[in-house]
Amino acid sequence: PGFFAAEAAGLRWLAAAGGARVVEVVAVGEDSLDLVHLTQAPPDPVAAEHFGRALARTHQAGAPAFGSAPPGWTGDGFFGPLDDPRPMPLGSWSGWGDFYADARVADAGDQLRTQRLLTSDLAADLEALADRLRSGVFDDGAAPARVHGDLWSGNVVWTSDGAVLIDPAAHGGHPLTDLAMLTLFGLTHLARVLDAYAEVAELPTGWRDLLGLHQVYPVAMHAVLFGGGYLGRTAELVRRYL
Repeated sequence: PGFFAAEAAGLRWLAAAGGARVVEVVAVGEDSLDLVHLTQAPPDPVAAEHFGRALARTHQAGAPAFGSAPPGWTGDGFFGPLDDPRPMPLGSWSGWGDFYADARVADAGDQLRTQRLLTSDLAADLEALADRLRSGVFDDGAAPARVHGDLWSGNVVWTSDGAVLIDPAAHGGHPLTDLAMLTLFGLTHLARVLDAYAEVAELPTGWRDLLGLHQVYPVAMHAVLFGGGYLGRTAELVRRYL
């Protein structure tokens, strides 16, 4: 219940930023979401650069708080595939570290525990990482950004008019969350996208070393959803930031 309404609200909020193109919502119901049809085309470097600059403008449009939901939606969001979406906590946090600790790291641990995938070592490491996050050591003073929230390459549709975003888990977050997802699963012409992004928005010092921190949640959720090697990868990422 609410899955399609949440997605529609996220799409409209991202589109209102006037940055990256977003698929247009035609209609939304309890059990359906109608979108404008997209005709795919091969990506090219110029389109990638346009996308990088546009994504930076989307982020710069901002959000009321870390963890805030898109306007028109209340309650938690969703993360994961249509046939098995998992609740994604939303709310209002004043700092990114507190938000990521409470709503992403701790929540992923709870979901791993429910799936009986949480080892004692990983539980301890997730708790230690959450404590480090709450200490503010990873906070950089950035204001809440308007992020897609699930920006892997499959949610970037290349058309003759450039990149179009689909299937968001939109919320107020940190810009590196989207860049980390693009990096995690790869994107054609990714280097051109990132270079163009940096032309518009300043990235924090050492940002490439922080991408793994922002990958902890999506990788852990892939472990929840699909198991396999994602659990070991989660443990590796968490230990990197202790």
